Amino acid sequence: MENIHHPLFNWIPVNLIEKDNEVYFEWIYLADIKYAEPFFDETIAKCKSHDYNSKPFKVVSTADNLIDWSNDLISVELKSFVFHVSRCGSTMLSQSLATSFENIMVSEAPIIDQILRSDLFRTDEKSVLLKSVLNLLGQKRFTEQQNLIIKLDAWHIFNAGYLRSLFPETPFALLYRNPTEVLKSHQKMMGMHMVPHVLPSTVFGISDKEINEVSFVEYGALVLEKYFQGFLDFYKTDRNVVMLNYNEGMKAVVEKFIAFINVHYSNEELHKMYERLKKHSKNETTAFFGDSFKEEPLHIDFERLDVLHEKLNNNLVQV
Repeated sequence: MENIHHPLFNWIPVNLIEKDNEVYFEWIYLADIKYAEPFFDETIAKCKSHDYNSKPFKVVSTADNLIDWSNDLISVELKSFVFHVSRCGSTMLSQSLATSFENIMVSEAPIIDQILRSDLFRTDEKSVLLKSVLNLLGQKRFTEQQNLIIKLDAWHIFNAGYLRSLFPETPFALLYRNPTEVLKSHQKMMGMHMVPHVLPSTVFGISDKEINEVSFVEYGALVLEKYFQGFLDFYKTDRNVVMLNYNEGMKAVVEKFIAFINVHYSNEELHKMYERLKKHSKNETTAFFGDSFKEEPLHIDFERLDVLHEKLNNNLVQV
């Protein structure tokens, strides 16, 4: 395999660093570790004990270095971006896909979010940089690898138009779930994007006026409204997109996604994917029997969310 002899083989950028008005990128050595954990950061944590990564200094480069180096490595084909509303089976989808030796499944890599939300680059610079990072994350490290699939953070639906301009032929998948179940899951353990001011409200298109009008619990519902509306807005304008509904069952979601990205797996690979669905998304040693939610009621007016959810379902039926 051609990449084996390249000096950056198994090295990837993992973090954007701003220092003294300059921008640098931190790199880490993967050795033979695949992106197999539920989240990208968990895979990176497993790599930190390697001798290359445990030295008292960081391996860093400039953005120009990163871009130049990315051109010299062979990467697999980018097959899809997966957008989701959180707590909707996206981790289960990514874990199922990660069982295939043919897939490079990158799940919520922080460096992608850092670049997308950065104000340190012009739009043209950001575009080249993002493509270069994806080339490096998707470098072919094992002979059987053929497909790169990127699961984004939930709020990246608001970057869908920009990403479409960069990747006009790439299939985009939109995964969602019944709003009560999504918010019940956050009631049990709240994600950072559902907490006011952890991420800038402008990321979601939420105004100061809207924040001042909602309670702490209602803020999460407002964020979910923005996600649902973002899904609907993008779906109306794009033809290379599929809507996936968790409530139809995760096996149906996986089957529909695979058919949409037009990848043909062997029966053995498909069996591994479907078997993974029987385990907990974040712990493959634990059987999954369905979600358990807190008994306390959600003090939220679901009227607007239910309307948006019904519109998503109607779009799904029309496909």
